[in-house]
Amino acid sequence: MRFTRRTFGLSAGATLVTMHRAALAQGTAKVRVGVLRLASSGNVFIAQDHGYFRDAGLDVELKFFDAAQPIAVATASGDVDVGVTAFTGGLFNLAGKGAVSIVAGQSRDVAGFPLMAYLATAQPSGASLKSMRDIEGKSVGITQVGSSFHYSAGLIAEKYKFALSDVKFVPLQSMSNVASALKGGRVEAAILPATAAQPLIDSGDARLLGWGGDEAPWQLGAVFVSQKMKANPDLIERFLTAYRRGCKDYHDILLASVKDGVAALTPETQPLLDAIAHNTNQPVDKIRVGLAFIDPNGALDVQGVAHQLAWFQEHGFVDKGFGLDKIVDPRFVKVP
Repeated sequence: MRFTRRTFGLSAGATLVTMHRAALAQGTAKVRVGVLRLASSGNVFIAQDHGYFRDAGLDVELKFFDAAQPIAVATASGDVDVGVTAFTGGLFNLAGKGAVSIVAGQSRDVAGFPLMAYLATAQPSGASLKSMRDIEGKSVGITQVGSSFHYSAGLIAEKYKFALSDVKFVPLQSMSNVASALKGGRVEAAILPATAAQPLIDSGDARLLGWGGDEAPWQLGAVFVSQKMKANPDLIERFLTAYRRGCKDYHDILLASVKDGVAALTPETQPLLDAIAHNTNQPVDKIRVGLAFIDPNGALDVQGVAHQLAWFQEHGFVDKGFGLDKIVDPRFVKVP
């Protein structure tokens, strides 16, 4: 996959100055954003650390969580205004009830961009696992039933034609709990994002079986807003303008520099890697490896989300009777 770098001339710089002045004229708005400390949220961290939210007249406070589902709940309750994280059954249910609305895409699990790691414990109980196909009949640690990890496993089961019910999912509520259980051999396998998986692989506490996106690509995450935020479309647009600037930098500079799975260290990439490292509490050398794919415009794979919704409804994690038109805000995302 080829990437092109966008360069900004004097006219573009003047446009950004004009936008900044217009945002200041509207007044600075406080926006609380729920995220995970993962490199897949890198575009948010870049937008925050590089002042893109400030340029849009926003005072953004990042609130960190340890699993995706609590972000959806916090957004629905108004504890945060915006959630940027993976799809879950809970998110779909809340959106179906009108408590949150989806306005853009986040990361995608696609081939060549490691994101969702399938791991086997290094303890003897994991010895029989050789590939992702082998999770059938095994105990697999995930954060929650109905989570993005659960759906990813569902795609693997679809591909290899085994019953998902044959997998013994162990919901452990947080990524740190999943990592601990895998390390100690309390589960035979686990599914974790790359940022959480890499330390386990490096320490020898887990073996990598493969990456979900290499086998079954999908739209992993989204940007969604609270009811209060939804009532202010100008505020959403200002947020998305800054968010997309972060997407552009991440895609056009970081991903464009990746060779053999590792982002280059250059004067252009260093500040972006520093922003991600700072917010994930990971060293830059770890962040450079296995960066997830993010669309340069924060676009949402609508057809892929439709498949997810249908899957969650079919498996009883999401109420039936509503479709994409109920959960996606058409002012920001076009639904066929």
